[in-house]
Amino acid sequence: MLEFNNNQKNFMKLLENKNILIVGVANKHSIAAGIAESMSGNGANIALTYQNERLKGNVEKLGKEMGVETFIPCDVSSDIEIKETFENLSSQWEGLDAVIHAVGFAPREELDGEFVDVTSREGFQIAHDISSYSFIALAKEAKKMMENRNGSLLTLSYLGSQMTLPNYNVMGLAKASLEASVRYLAVSMGKEGHRVNAISAGPIKTLAASGVKNFRKMLSYNATRSPIGRNITTREVGDAASFLTSDMASGISGEVLYVDGGFNITAMGSIEETES
Repeated sequence: MLEFNNNQKNFMKLLENKNILIVGVANKHSIAAGIAESMSGNGANIALTYQNERLKGNVEKLGKEMGVETFIPCDVSSDIEIKETFENLSSQWEGLDAVIHAVGFAPREELDGEFVDVTSREGFQIAHDISSYSFIALAKEAKKMMENRNGSLLTLSYLGSQMTLPNYNVMGLAKASLEASVRYLAVSMGKEGHRVNAISAGPIKTLAASGVKNFRKMLSYNATRSPIGRNITTREVGDAASFLTSDMASGISGEVLYVDGGFNITAMGSIEETES
């Protein structure tokens, strides 16, 4: 079982009794797992989805270590499965307070080489469907369960949405689309009292990130250039997510919060590190 330190036990639980669905947990190293750990520790009732039977065992094992009891299959490329996910959830919970969208995918061959050479029509469509549209599809179904609950929707982005990064390619376009979706959803769902935000996390060694060519070098470079001198952890992203979905962030919507140690503000690394 995961253990929480005394400071966390004694600290006010930001998400006490809130019902939160987390979509995208794959393994214990994923950002979604860090979010689930933080939210569970902050008192939330958590439900986790798993993409397919191959991942079911890992997700259930991880979730049970956090006290999670609800596990639902959901392939976000299928509107039918998304609809069934919320039908399943509504049979167990009276309402829903938040949805965490931690999903991103592009074919591996799209993430290796020059953008103009490796980007295909099919890869473009897949990246946008899985990484961006799925957030909208989840929002459509979630709002039925969030009625009169001032719900919150949160997704995960990356700096590649705003600036070019080697080999990130079509994922950068998909993340830019995702961030635009955050703004449009914030306006659309704000009328019903719901908030929509994103976290732009710094690079973290996850299974999904390993698909980007030279990702290890990106990690090293990021740690060197980051104002705090290191890379962030999944738990740090998780704690930021707990805040954004809590009532303490009730005035925040349509925003992209950078959790990257300040990397996004730097235009140049230390001059001492460059060769003369």
